[in-house]
Amino acid sequence: MLALVMLINRSGSMVLPFLGVYMTDHLHFSIENSGIILSFFGIGSVIGSWLGGMITDKIGEYKVQYVSLLLSVPLFCMIPLFTTEVGLASIILIQSIVSETFRPANSVAITKYAKPENITRAFSLNRMAVNLGFSIGPALGGILSAISYEFLFFSNALTALVAGLMYIRFFGKRNKSGVLKEKVVKEDIQINKEKSPYKDHKFLIYCLFCMLFSICFFQLFSTLTIFYKDTAHLSQQNIGFILGYSGFLIVLLEMGFVQIAEKYFNLAFTMLIGTLICGISYAMLAFDYTMITLLISMTLLCIGEIWTLPFVATITALRSGERNKGAYMGLNGMAFSISFIITPYIGTLIAEKFGFNLLWIGTGILATFIAISFYFIIPWMIKNKEEVKEG
Repeated sequence: MLALVMLINRSGSMVLPFLGVYMTDHLHFSIENSGIILSFFGIGSVIGSWLGGMITDKIGEYKVQYVSLLLSVPLFCMIPLFTTEVGLASIILIQSIVSETFRPANSVAITKYAKPENITRAFSLNRMAVNLGFSIGPALGGILSAISYEFLFFSNALTALVAGLMYIRFFGKRNKSGVLKEKVVKEDIQINKEKSPYKDHKFLIYCLFCMLFSICFFQLFSTLTIFYKDTAHLSQQNIGFILGYSGFLIVLLEMGFVQIAEKYFNLAFTMLIGTLICGISYAMLAFDYTMITLLISMTLLCIGEIWTLPFVATITALRSGERNKGAYMGLNGMAFSISFIITPYIGTLIAEKFGFNLLWIGTGILATFIAISFYFIIPWMIKNKEEVKEG
């Protein structure tokens, strides 16, 4: 049911990939200013991840999730009313804070309801719901944006409302009666389970490299769509179809690829391979951007994502303790959210000043460095023989 609620919510995930195009094409903002405004989404994500992690440990994941979903509804409807750069940046900041409190609470709910031995597959199931929604949303968003960009925001508001009401309907009584008891992930790992994540130096270093990875990966939501529009000269419909293809491909492949990684690889090797593949997918765009190359690049990006993001959440769950899961998930979420501040601004700045080719090659080099770092950091952080055995 958590995955189904996420599916409905993410089916409205058509706004973010098209915000850059909306600002440059409809509002006629410069690429650089559009990147700055998109950075306010990242600032809101950082605040929302920190706030969501903190209040989840205090009031529980149930209240945080339904309040976040329902408050997002009017905020999405208000976005088209703001047509100046300052106004749009302000409403995006507020909306991002509200919507991003949902993520750490949702991650805690997964660790609460999933069996310990199924924790990675539980995160994968939830991500499958995200990506199935993401395959529907942008494809529909590309069609709607060709008619009117306002449809994007109202559609996102509608799906947030449906998801919120459905979540309350299914989990409300269960939350009150306490039928579902919290399950704690118990792994034989040598950590101080009650340590604050903000004082956990190994975890902080891990989060730093998660942030660097997300700076590379989440160009998917900012500079990549602008590249599709301005350099590859794709229509909004084709941009939506490529993004929809990525979500559909992940739905088809994720559970199988995750099981392969769990069976044959350790965590460190999986993260190494996944991050490297993500870097390759971007670097190849510097040499060709015909449609077949764009599809191959997106296919590799999907495979790299499958072998990275579910395991990031698993490692965070393994590192956290019984009563500080929200704080750990929130801090790791902040690491990813910071990329939404840095990526749009740096990415659009490099693209405008030096061209997309340098941006894509630089992304590939940085991803290679991050992949090697993950390979050594993860065994150092999680000292369990099963997890760090040579793969």
